[in-house]
Amino acid sequence: MKIKLYMIAAAVLSLPVYAGESGVVLDADSCRALAVANNENLRRATNDARRAELDKEIAFTAYLPDLSATAAAMYLVEEPDMMGTKLSMKGTYLAGVSLTQPLYAGGRIRAANKLGEIGMECAAETERKERMRVIADADNAYWSYVAVLKKVDLLEVYRQQMDTLLDRTETSVKAEMATSNDLLRIETKRSEIMYQLQKAKNGAELCRLALCNATGLDFDTEISPVDADIDVAMPGLLDDDISRRPELVLLQKQIDAREEQVKMARADILPTLGLSVGYMYLGNIKMKGVFDAGNGVMAPFTNTMNDGYTTAMATLSIPIFHWGEGRKKVKQARIDVDNARLELEENSRLMKIEARQAMQNVTDSYNMIATAKLGLRQAEENLRVMRRKYEVQMCTLTDLLDAQSQWQQAYSNHIEAQSQFKIYESEYYRVTGRLEL
Repeated sequence: MKIKLYMIAAAVLSLPVYAGESGVVLDADSCRALAVANNENLRRATNDARRAELDKEIAFTAYLPDLSATAAAMYLVEEPDMMGTKLSMKGTYLAGVSLTQPLYAGGRIRAANKLGEIGMECAAETERKERMRVIADADNAYWSYVAVLKKVDLLEVYRQQMDTLLDRTETSVKAEMATSNDLLRIETKRSEIMYQLQKAKNGAELCRLALCNATGLDFDTEISPVDADIDVAMPGLLDDDISRRPELVLLQKQIDAREEQVKMARADILPTLGLSVGYMYLGNIKMKGVFDAGNGVMAPFTNTMNDGYTTAMATLSIPIFHWGEGRKKVKQARIDVDNARLELEENSRLMKIEARQAMQNVTDSYNMIATAKLGLRQAEENLRVMRRKYEVQMCTLTDLLDAQSQWQQAYSNHIEAQSQFKIYESEYYRVTGRLEL
């Protein structure tokens, strides 16, 4: 765990490049590193992992002997008479130490330690699951932000095209080579583009806020993505192997934990054996009385007892009868094991379906990029041809406006296909348990 935290800290320190007091330049990797370093849920999962380690260490102490010390003082006002001898316990004290070693506890200690080990492994898998979710969310926020910024740039270019066309048409109207209706149609189209541009800018601001939230940056931070172009490549041979997925591992560990709980329940009906040794010291116990000194003479005497004792004791506890409570608890624990296995079978199928759906999404989105790229090339060529034709009055204004609109839509489709592929790719790695920094 310490190695992972060191690597994350090193990545966070090295990746971001600041571009001003409130601005920062980020790429996909630096977004991931910031998200992992700043996410509160992930930090809680890290704390839970450390807590699980302490639970395991606590469970191990049950193997070790228990050393305890005892001290007491007593002041008894009355002096009890014991067959003519008075016992004075005014200021009597007792001190001792004892060492207790469990020898056999029905398998409870071993099962508790195994449960502690399973708890550590579950906490580590939970932390890994949370880390992958954080990375996937950061990828989604980053590529969505990149896509919407590219659409803003696209609409800016589209607006410039309409401005150029508007200027030319105004000149043509003055030269009576175009009608005022043509000018009105261009102005209407330009207003529509300005509306789309404003919506895109609003969307970019929302995406920026979402990215700030995902990476833990201040909401006033201006973010400039490094990836002006979205590079896409198939991840190689896709498969639906989910063996590394944390959710699957956690379900398997749940079965292991239930089996250890069966052993814990069985330990309640098995004998326990322990050994205890100790040393006790008694002091300041006074005895007063008289004794027969001979010839009928009774002489007084006093005696103070200060002495220590060494003790050794073995204890054996054997449960005999409690209306079958222990055996019924064992049966309940075995039912829990069976339910855990059924839960694993059900969720394994669902995760397998999720993995195959993710594979299909990656493949389909990659094919969509090729389709969108082809459509963009065709739209660009069509727009180039229509511009030439319009300049020599071989096509109508409607044809040119349609060609520009088709180009804008094709370009937008290409941007969406590329960004969606990156998001689907990240999700595929997450659902197959392979999404890491």
